[in-house]
Amino acid sequence: MEDKALAPEGWKKLQKPTLTKPEDLSLYELHVRDFSITDETVPEAHRGTYKAFTDTDSNGMQRLRELTDAGMNAVHLLPVNDIGTIEERRSEQLEPACDLAALPADSEEQQACVAETAARDGFNWGYDPLHYTTPEGSYATNPDGATRITEFREMVAALNTSGARVIQDVVYNHTSSAGQSGSNNLDRIVPGYYHRLNPGTGSLETSTCCANTATENTMMGKLMIDSLVTLARTYKLDGFRFDLMGHHSKQNMLDVRAALDQLTLSKDGVDGKAITLYGEGWNFGEVANNARFVQATQENMAGTGIGTFNDRLRDAVRGGGPFDPDPRVQGFASGLYTDPNSSPANGTPEQQKEALLLAQDLVKVGLTGNLKDYSFVDRTGATVTGADVPYNGAPAGYTSDPQEAVTYVEAHDNETLFDALALKLPQDTPMAERTRMQTLALSTTAFGQGISFWHAGGEALRSKSLDRNSYDSGDWFNIMDHTDGTNGFGRGLPPKADNEDKYGYMRPLLADPSQKPATSDIAEARGRAAELLQIRKSTPLFHLGEAGLVQQKVSFPDGGPGQAPGVVVMHIDDSVGPDVDKDLRGLVVVFNAADDTVSQTVAATAGASYGLHPVQSGGTDPVVKTAAHDPATGTFTVPARTVAVFQLG
Repeated sequence: MEDKALAPEGWKKLQKPTLTKPEDLSLYELHVRDFSITDETVPEAHRGTYKAFTDTDSNGMQRLRELTDAGMNAVHLLPVNDIGTIEERRSEQLEPACDLAALPADSEEQQACVAETAARDGFNWGYDPLHYTTPEGSYATNPDGATRITEFREMVAALNTSGARVIQDVVYNHTSSAGQSGSNNLDRIVPGYYHRLNPGTGSLETSTCCANTATENTMMGKLMIDSLVTLARTYKLDGFRFDLMGHHSKQNMLDVRAALDQLTLSKDGVDGKAITLYGEGWNFGEVANNARFVQATQENMAGTGIGTFNDRLRDAVRGGGPFDPDPRVQGFASGLYTDPNSSPANGTPEQQKEALLLAQDLVKVGLTGNLKDYSFVDRTGATVTGADVPYNGAPAGYTSDPQEAVTYVEAHDNETLFDALALKLPQDTPMAERTRMQTLALSTTAFGQGISFWHAGGEALRSKSLDRNSYDSGDWFNIMDHTDGTNGFGRGLPPKADNEDKYGYMRPLLADPSQKPATSDIAEARGRAAELLQIRKSTPLFHLGEAGLVQQKVSFPDGGPGQAPGVVVMHIDDSVGPDVDKDLRGLVVVFNAADDTVSQTVAATAGASYGLHPVQSGGTDPVVKTAAHDPATGTFTVPARTVAVFQLG
């Protein structure tokens, strides 16, 4: 790794994209193989590899530069460590033998054909680590050690040069196997030490789906820290995302932070203090509720500066949760109460309205960066804090600083946003309205105070043909088309293992040609998504960076039981406290998820002239251009299924 011959030209002097503070981050979660495996503008030998990121004129890299030009400033790569279940030699990988494209959109044949080769193809998400500190060989043009090191570095350099910092998804909470007969070597070093065992039976704990590691044990914790320091120094990485971080201790994560903070540009070639850390702070399994140690869960990580994924806003915007037996449970951006579907799981109209107003409170808390101490007027008219708002028996607000919330509405897990809307919106909802809801849902992350996180392709209506767990579904169900020729919908019923119980809901949707967007629909959605990024990037008031400033400047003037269902109004007033944006005195954002035009009065804006943000007034969407503010009354009028940003210069 110290061999100068394995470093690309200019590696030592590689310049990083500027990042003033973590809250400025707009993340793009991407799978290396997905990015280029079907991109015919990439040389065949480079498709699906690190090397594809160096093909600067490819369709994929042109799209990536469009995103970074708009404001996306970090690429989060799904695991790129040595993966236990992928054959690294391309000559030995298998491909489905069927003519998949010729099969009906609602057929079971595609998934059956893909399943036949799933264990021997080149696709997997990679959450089954073999060697933690070695790049995956199947993503190199040659799986030998020298090539994978060089090409990984070339990928990092190419992404940095395009304007994106690089964050690696890491999986230290489990290994791909255990025991003397397993492929993982840790049990052959010290049997029974590196993995977490049941204290009563001595059996291996597997709550993460695999062989759980025991990072609370000194040498496993040291292995994790040493590995991360090595990765950071060797590949000049800008951040790490921790899979199932709640299965590590809080102390593990603090030790990681302290070790990385010691790295310097002069000594190590990387500024360790600028490395971003975040992960999944879920609370479950044998470690749940701090049973073995104080966990690195959402609530416990408050005050550490380490981020966790905000499932509160995700569920409020999408509707329901990932494990609902009926996937048609609606939310703020999927028509709850304002455009109900036929599912009895949504309850009566009265229950739907009550659930929607709670969802609006969850969205508001999410827009603050999920601050636990943020004070506002809730749906009942009471003044509460973020921690007072309920979320499945837990507090909605749990952070002490906005950077501790990674705000998202879709990720690699569960259905894509487009697919969730397909399941939840009434089936006869026109495609033009579906794409508007996609934009509105994404805007709740772009215009929030926390770190904004998008799943790759969300800007282009990406579908996985309703697959809720595409980790081993091959290139067919995970397609990314940089030409807008397809978004991936209608490629057959997804694999049975994780989806068969929902086939009854899926079949009529996949068979309905009106559910599949045209190239023009995808292009319109991409244009609006780029505008969200442009607005976030150009407007400092969307990333204030401090809890005190958020409380001082951000308010939601539409609280109480009389607020409009399906509408959230956010006012950011820069006339109070320190001047954050020298060009603006304030902003008002109206998120109108309802299917009718709304008028919302913000008394504090009467007598002032708020104009539509120039990105929107000069943008691609003719609908948002009809939004207006009446300075005489302070009333904002916004069309249906539209997010409108108004500013006061």
